[in-house]
Amino acid sequence: MSEYRVPLREIRFLCHEVLALDDHRLTLDGSEEVSAEEVDAILEEAAKFAENELATVNAEGDARGCKLENGKVTLPDGFVEAYKSYVEAGWTGISSDPAYGGQGLPISIAVSVLEMMTTANMAWTLYPELSHGTVIAIGAHGDETQKQTYLTKLISGEWTGTMCLTESHAGSDVGLLRTKATPRADGSYDISGTKIFISAGEHEMADNIVHLVLARLPDAPGGTRGISLFLVPKFDLTESGEVGERNSLECSALEEKMGIHGCSTCVMNFDGARGYLLGEENKGMSHMFTMMNAARIYVGTQGLGLMEAAYQRSLEYAKERVQMRSLDGPKNPDQIADPIIVHPDVRKMLLTQKALTEGCRAMVYETGRYQDNLKYGASEAVRQHASLMVDFYTPIVKAFITEVAQECTSHALQVFGGHGFIRETGIEQYVRDARITTLYEGTTGIQALDLIGRKTLMTQGKAMTVLIGEMRDTADELSKAGFGFADRLQNLSTEWGELTMSISEKVASDANEMGAAAVDYLMYSGYAVLAQMWGKMALTAKAALADSGNAGDAFYEGKLAAADFYFKRILPRTLMHAAVIGSGAESLMQMSDAGFAEA
Repeated sequence: MSEYRVPLREIRFLCHEVLALDDHRLTLDGSEEVSAEEVDAILEEAAKFAENELATVNAEGDARGCKLENGKVTLPDGFVEAYKSYVEAGWTGISSDPAYGGQGLPISIAVSVLEMMTTANMAWTLYPELSHGTVIAIGAHGDETQKQTYLTKLISGEWTGTMCLTESHAGSDVGLLRTKATPRADGSYDISGTKIFISAGEHEMADNIVHLVLARLPDAPGGTRGISLFLVPKFDLTESGEVGERNSLECSALEEKMGIHGCSTCVMNFDGARGYLLGEENKGMSHMFTMMNAARIYVGTQGLGLMEAAYQRSLEYAKERVQMRSLDGPKNPDQIADPIIVHPDVRKMLLTQKALTEGCRAMVYETGRYQDNLKYGASEAVRQHASLMVDFYTPIVKAFITEVAQECTSHALQVFGGHGFIRETGIEQYVRDARITTLYEGTTGIQALDLIGRKTLMTQGKAMTVLIGEMRDTADELSKAGFGFADRLQNLSTEWGELTMSISEKVASDANEMGAAAVDYLMYSGYAVLAQMWGKMALTAKAALADSGNAGDAFYEGKLAAADFYFKRILPRTLMHAAVIGSGAESLMQMSDAGFAEA
């Protein structure tokens, strides 16, 4: 099977045509200006790196994994070399602040680059992306000395970063953490405790690793209100800010994982390690969320990348693999059988992958557009609106995309049949790698509660109302253009609002109704957003085909066919989710705990 090939035309279609990101970037204030031609050049170079440096070591990274010996972690062959190439090519800080060595490019460009790299090699891309999250947190909450000391090294790629939240007894309930921070006379702190599931916690890629560690100061309030955030470098720093002596921390074990074997997922022990307060005391959770919210969008992009990689493999296989004859007569009479792509069930699986993958890509890129406005919006009103929309999109991007990534990678394996279940073809890696994406940075259930609670009910549905208005405008355009599914999008916009109101009324009398509805509401919302995305893509494709120069272009015709498939075959899933929500919490809560026991 061939390695990953970046879908550059698909990416350009979204950037230049559907979302008009070239015009959008002209409205930004403070980012580096970049032309459409320059964007294409960046995308082409990123594609070369993803295809030639990362995709080629993905399978080996999965097979070999990471090794821990005497506190030192060695990475799979090619990983360190790829990181050096990544740093030398200047990819480390493309969207970071130029004041500290970054390039200051819009986030909407960085999103496309990130997609390529995580598709090519998800495990490898975790290392630089965790560093990027560390950069975001320090940039938002560090003092100027910390920025000059840490940001410059992280942005240059000389150092890497991590986020250290989870403890074995606490899981997602971070307020239960036990890691302690004891003040020292010199203003630093002794950090002591054990963190688990720390991705990129120890490795040989960089000269230093900067851990962002949540810990509790003496006499701090209980729960999340008493948590602070600390910078804890692997090597303590000299007075000049350079690497000094080894700090009192170590990787005591590597987690044996289902997937992402090329990423060192560590148990990290901090034994009186010197740390430095980042931001304000007892504000650690809010500071860490600056990093986590960016990470959640990144995890959604991981799901997108795995969907794309699996789709490419299964599509290629379906065209080559011959088995049985088409139900309506031979399509390839010169061969002993027809390629399996002629069979309706195989086509259904391929079209499901295509429709979900391309719809999710549009959602991620749309979120990137709002992230641009949040960071570089020309007015306070633009920035506030962008904040509202990014907040709303984040749990959907993280949870919906990773949930459908489970489905799409499974469809890809099914297309391969028994050959997909063995390691030789490589398709089963995507299924294993995808499984973690619904878990870390907040499970689907946690994201769903965030969406329905904080992002919808607590805001009186402000962001959802904006999206509903956009859906109605798109539906009107689809109707004028003669699309048969225009009414479905129009009706969906009404149903979404009514469904939300019904949940709000139930929650007023029974709080369990929120938890009972949350995941189905998130999935419903995800399918609604994708309907809007596919409506816009269909309009763009039809307009392009009206140009005589594009007549008969299979790419645009494929968009129209995929949009029709989405509205007819996938969007009806919203009816099931609405029915489940309407059934209420009673069927979940009426059984006693004892009733779960086996007879």
